[in-house]
Amino acid sequence: MKRFDLHTHTTFSDGSCTPQKLFEAAKLIGLNGLSITDHDTVEAYYHLPKTDLTIGIGVEFSCSHHKESVHILGYDFNIDHPAITVLCERHKNRRLNRNLAILKNLQKLGILITEEELYSKFQDRSVGRPHIAQLLVDKGACHSIEQAFKEYLAEGKKAYAQGEMISVAETIDIIHQAEGKAFIAHPHVIRKQNIVRALKEMAFDGMEVFYARYTKNEVMRWLNLAQEKNGLNQGVLIFTETLKRLTN
Repeated sequence: MKRFDLHTHTTFSDGSCTPQKLFEAAKLIGLNGLSITDHDTVEAYYHLPKTDLTIGIGVEFSCSHHKESVHILGYDFNIDHPAITVLCERHKNRRLNRNLAILKNLQKLGILITEEELYSKFQDRSVGRPHIAQLLVDKGACHSIEQAFKEYLAEGKKAYAQGEMISVAETIDIIHQAEGKAFIAHPHVIRKQNIVRALKEMAFDGMEVFYARYTKNEVMRWLNLAQEKNGLNQGVLIFTETLKRLTN
């Protein structure tokens, strides 16, 4: 049986590995292929190492539905499609503006992190809250990234800033324009069940049923939910198809 990991991140967003190190780690544990799904950027695909692993195109877009945060995994799309390029640029600007708002909120709380400090430390990354959290730890303002989110950066906390909202519907449409597939990412983090029900009725191609932090019961819950909608029960097959887009 071949094994693939289709939800991974690199240092081009909030991952801990460069593309090179990620592929080395994948080979070390015996994977046959993977898809890089960095947050709101496809930059890693322009810096891929030579490898005999099978590579599938992917991305994880941040968006919202009725002000609820939802992440969408896009697979098997045309990476150079203008709609994808424009959406990634919008997310880059969204993150920049949101980061600046968070830094201003932190400054009001007596914690100084400058824009230059943030972006010089995390060059070539899609900088977001995890990187600000790391600086809070580095400065001794928090003892862990988890504490940084609980006290300052999570929704509703002291330094939180919303930023531009890009809708689920628009994101799905753009992925489809680029001939890709749109999947609901880690649905267990969506807190409101009415949002989950609404998403199920939208034009998704699949749902992330198997996830590292799911219990067996959670896997079965999302598998059953996926099977309620025609097409979502084909998720595993669609996942496999994403690996055909790009090799070596």
